[in-house]
Amino acid sequence: MARAATTADAFNAVAEPRRRQILDALTAGERPVNELVALLGVAQPMVSKHLRVLREVGLVDVRE
Repeated sequence: MARAATTADAFNAVAEPRRRQILDALTAGERPVNELVALLGVAQPMVSKHLRVLREVGLVDVRE
């Protein structure tokens, strides 16, 4: 059986440890991307990539 695409399946999306860290950080409420970058210690493009995946599976929303 083929594995579902990461962006099509929430379970595959959260299988990535960094995405679980982001979700853990967001349990207390919304945070700006720059705060997540500082908290996780990774580059902003990487955080944005993970947030995009989480958004596509419906686990996070974006507010500008």
